[in-house]
Amino acid sequence: MSRLWSSRWSVQFIVAVATMVALMLLVVIVSEGIAGHAVAAESQIAWKAHLEKVEDAVSRNDLAQAVMLWREAYAAALRSRHWEGLLAVAEAYRRLGGLAGFGRASEAKARQIYLAALFRARQEGSLDGVLRVAEAFADLGDREIVDRCIAIARTMAVQARDARAEHRVRVFAERWAAHKLEVEKQNGSGKVAR
Repeated sequence: MSRLWSSRWSVQFIVAVATMVALMLLVVIVSEGIAGHAVAAESQIAWKAHLEKVEDAVSRNDLAQAVMLWREAYAAALRSRHWEGLLAVAEAYRRLGGLAGFGRASEAKARQIYLAALFRARQEGSLDGVLRVAEAFADLGDREIVDRCIAIARTMAVQARDARAEHRVRVFAERWAAHKLEVEKQNGSGKVAR
């Protein structure tokens, strides 16, 4: 009888220990997952805080400091691995270039950043991102890139089998085509200008 009791006690003890270990592992896995998302979320929006510092420096008319702070915002946007930050820092750099007298250089750098944002938006499957990047390129007058963005957006909308997305792309493409025609008529050259 004592053997029967000790066998039951051993089995119960082993089951209890195994359950405790499993629960502890579950807690560790869940907390790591939550902590990982918290860190990821922080890195996804860190560029915003840096851009606010850039805007503060611009409002103080400290353009040299604004450019230095912009570099930190750009680095944070790269670390975010998303298109939104890249688009925002490119737009901020264009504004800085206009204010500080390096407009052409800022547009060239913005163009590179917009391309990176386009690739990230496409990778994320973000139709909104692709269309917003297309608008940025349209503002630069990059006709070929805008057309390429529209083609990417069309493909994404068709693959998603989303009628609203297809409609958004169609409306954007029609608006862009009308803009191109208007500019061509004004210039008489067929080149798109801002």
